[in-house]
Amino acid sequence: VQLQAFGGGLVQTGGSLRLSCAASGRTFSRYAMGWFRQAPGKEREFVAAITWAGGITYYADSVKGRFTISRDNAKNTVYLQMNSLKPEDTAVYYCAAHPGDPRRLIGYEHWGQGTEVTVSS
Repeated sequence: VQLQAFGGGLVQTGGSLRLSCAASGRTFSRYAMGWFRQAPGKEREFVAAITWAGGITYYADSVKGRFTISRDNAKNTVYLQMNSLKPEDTAVYYCAAHPGDPRRLIGYEHWGQGTEVTVSS
């Protein structure tokens, strides 16, 4: 699976962005998908994940209630809707594919290039 994330940009505090991650390959629907982010000078952190069928989602506490992950297997795409953005959400966001339980962070096999999100105060 090859992944390409896009949709980042510059937004003001309180604004919204929707990130997309397009996958190539017919096996996309077999993978759980996750979003991660890495802020300058910080380690990469988990943001959200969704199971292969889209029935179960997981979120980091820092984004719960503000971000929504979803997927469209017919379009081989996973989304991250980000609302009520804060300056601390500024980071490069990455999507990744997992063959099993997306809560197991060491199991992500495929990573897309990042898309940069900047939230101005």
